[in-house]
Order: sequence, then C-alpha cells, then structure tokens
Amino acid sequence: MKIPLQTDVLQPELKVSKHILITGGAGFVGSHLADGLLAAGHRVRVLDDLIPQVHQNGPPSYLSAEVELVVGDVRDPNLLREVLKGIDVVFHFAATVGVGQSMYEISRYMSVNTQGTAELLQAILDTKSPLQKLVVASSMSIYGEGRYVCGGCGQAAFPPVRPVSQLKAGHWELHCDACGGVLQPEPTNETKPSEINSIYALSKRDQEELCLIYGRTYGLPVTALRFFNIYGTRQALSNPYTGVAAIFASRLINNQAPLVFEDGEQQRDFVSVHDIVRANMLAMERPESDGEVINIGCGKPIKIQRVAEILAEALGKPELRPVISQKYRSGDIRHCFADLTKARRLLGYEPQVSHEEGFRELAAWLAHQEAEDKAETMLQELSTYGLTA
Repeated sequence: MKIPLQTDVLQPELKVSKHILITGGAGFVGSHLADGLLAAGHRVRVLDDLIPQVHQNGPPSYLSAEVELVVGDVRDPNLLREVLKGIDVVFHFAATVGVGQSMYEISRYMSVNTQGTAELLQAILDTKSPLQKLVVASSMSIYGEGRYVCGGCGQAAFPPVRPVSQLKAGHWELHCDACGGVLQPEPTNETKPSEINSIYALSKRDQEELCLIYGRTYGLPVTALRFFNIYGTRQALSNPYTGVAAIFASRLINNQAPLVFEDGEQQRDFVSVHDIVRANMLAMERPESDGEVINIGCGKPIKIQRVAEILAEALGKPELRPVISQKYRSGDIRHCFADLTKARRLLGYEPQVSHEEGFRELAAWLAHQEAEDKAETMLQELSTYGLTA
C-alpha cells in the first residue's frame, strides 16, 4: 500500500522554485519532507551528522539521489556558513530525540538541540543570509500534561506531572484539586501553559523560543510547528528512544509482544508523516503562519494499547498481544492530544491519513525490514538511573 504525499494541492500555489536547507534532513521526517519538496520542484540540501544511533549504516538508502547531502554537525559554525549559501528557506529539524534518554544524557541533548539552534541562528545572522522563511520543528512534549476538565465539577485543569509516589502506587489517572473527581482529557491548544518535565522538552522549547525571538528581532518569518506523535515508514527501528510506534514495531518484527507502560490507557495523538510533510509545506507558503506556534497532529486521540494492537493486526500477528507492564517511566504524561483549530485557520491544514490507512502502510513497509529489538536495553538503562520501576 502506498499513501500519496498529499502535496498536490500545494503545487498551484508554488510560483518559484526555492533552494531549501533541511537540518537533520536524512532522518525519518526530514527525508519525507525532502521528497515532498523535490516533487514540488524545489532544490533540497540536507545537513545531517548521521549519528549511529539513528543511521547505523551511514547515509540511508531511502534518501533521494536528488538531495545534496552534507554530512556534518549543526554545531559547526564554519559548516553552517557554507550550507546556508544560496538558501531561501530553512527547515530546522536537527535534534537529538528521546525523552527518557535525555534525562541521563543531559549535556548532549542540550548541546545538540539548544546550542545547535543557537549556532544556526548565529550563522544566519553573521552571513546576512537573505532567508525568506524558517520553520522549526517543535514538540508536544513542551506541554507536559495536556488540557483537562473535571468530570465532577466541570472545572478546567492544567495539572503538573504526576508525582513518583502516585506512580509507584499504580494510580495512573489525574484528579481534580477542587473536588477530587477524575480529570477528563480535552484537546490541547497552543495557549496551554508549558509544563516542562524532561530535558528533551526543555531543549525543544529552547529551539522554539530561540527561533521565534530571532524572527521578531530581525524580521525573519518564523513558524514553530509543535508535532505530536509522528509515525510512518523510515523510522529508526533499532533506536529504542524513537517514537513508540517504532519501538512496538521492532518488538513485533522479532516476534516479541510490545511492552506497554502503565495500564495502556494513556491517550496520544498519532499523526502520519505524510500529514506532517503537508503541514510543513503549507507553513512555508502561508504568511499567516509567520511568528506563530501551531499544533500539528491528527486531532483524534488513540490509546497506546490500541496502537500496539493495530500494528500487531496489520503485521498479521494478532496473537502478540501487548504486555501491560504496570510499570512507569519518570516524567511520562498521562494524556495529550492536539486541538487543530489554529492549524486549520492559519494553514488550511486538515489531516488526511487515518490511523487505519497509516498503520497499514507502516505494516507493509515493516514486513521487509529487520530490526534489533533494544527495548530491554532501554529499560535497563532507565532503571540504572532510577527512571523506571
């Protein structure tokens, strides 16, 4: 099964071919974006350090031959000055990704994500680069817990991260401070206050705010897109700190049941990489998005346990039922899914790939992949630092 990139609707609006730089563009999302941009008639340059945790075998075979690949570190100021030459638009995707790992590789995450963004902006300033637009990949992790309303008294709530004492007791849901009722999750919009509960989330907020401050100061159009849980082909299956769908997939490929934290009832927003590509291309073309922070997701919550079940069914392995561990990871949130009102208004964005379509496409790709299952290694590393129990 092949899902189209969903970029045809944009092509009539594209008047002039642009020269585009994607930092981190050899990765899962960046490579799909490169395909979409090339199909729309743009030239694409990619800067990527090809870190072994993601790219075990060097440059990935899926990266288009039409892409100009520059291998190097986003923190290298001299290299940045070179790759910015002749560039019209920058998509800043370069980041070290993984909430759990960020809690014990603190300096690396802050260096690559925060300092790397600072170096990019400094290079744009120093070279007087005549950019037309900068789009930065932000993250729903910035929110911490999502938006809630009390099922008892109806009061809106923005709860902090659950304390470890609550998680140790296996009490997963959040309760109202006013009446004690169970809090019910609602779509989270961009006005929800941040509740930073991981080093990764802090570094992503840094990326977002650095770019927006630069844009306001120097008149550069900047859009920050807060991505929710992205899934699709080309995910790094042997990276145990990548998205949960890929972690489940690597287990299933190796005929192991997916491991699910807590009770599996956590709700997330899983969005197809094809919809992410479309959102980025819309952000590049729509001046209404300049200076804005915008959620990009599917807008429909799905339980983590159900994601594992759908993947197992799509791979023809329904007997590999998810193992509900009743364990927790420090800093994990309970529920969060996107309110897409702003994306619809400013971008004309509407998700086009259903969970059923998207996971079928992912399963068709997975059927031809091999992956080393490192879930147990991840758990051991987190346990060593007291981050899971």
